[in-house]
Amino acid sequence: MDSNPFILLIRTLGELYIFIMLLRFILQIVKADYYNPISQGVIRVTQPVINPLQKIVPKVANIDISPILMAIILKAIILYAIYALANHLIALPSLSIYALVGVLNTFLDLIFYAVMGSVIISWIAPDSPHPAPQLLLQVTTPIYRFIGKALPPIGGFDLSPIIIFIAIQIIQSQLRPFII
Repeated sequence: MDSNPFILLIRTLGELYIFIMLLRFILQIVKADYYNPISQGVIRVTQPVINPLQKIVPKVANIDISPILMAIILKAIILYAIYALANHLIALPSLSIYALVGVLNTFLDLIFYAVMGSVIISWIAPDSPHPAPQLLLQVTTPIYRFIGKALPPIGGFDLSPIIIFIAIQIIQSQLRPFII
C-alpha cells in the first residue's frame, strides 16, 4: 500500500495536520501563552476546521475537546482514503478503533518530541527568550512536575524525562498491533 505516492502524500499531510490539532489541544490543557507566535500560528491553522465542531460539541470541564474529536475524524478519513486507494474495504468499527489508537499514538509522539526538545534546550540554551523553547517548557513543565512528585531529582539530576520516555515506549509497544 505504501508504494502509491498518493497514499504517501495523504498520510504525510494528514498526520502533520493531526499533529497540529493535538498540539492545539495540549497548548490549551497546559494553558500555554496564547500570545506566543507559535500558539497563534497553531490556532490560525486549525480554527477553520475546528470552528464548526466547536459550535456543536460542548466543553468538558471548561476544556474544548473539539481538536481531539476532529483529530479522530481526520484520522478515520485518512485511513478510509488509504484503504480506498488500495481497493480494500475496512469495517466501520475497525476504522474507529484504528483511528482512535492512531490519534493516541500521535499524541504520545508529540509528548515524546516535546520532552526530547526540552531536554536538548535545557542543555543548549536553558534561558532562551525564543518562542519555541518557551512553548516547549510550558508544555513539558506540568509533566515533569507530575513525575517529580513520585521521583524527586537524585543528586541534582532530574530523571523524569527518562521515566516519561520509558512510559511512552511501553504504551506505544502495546498500541502497535492496532496501528495502520
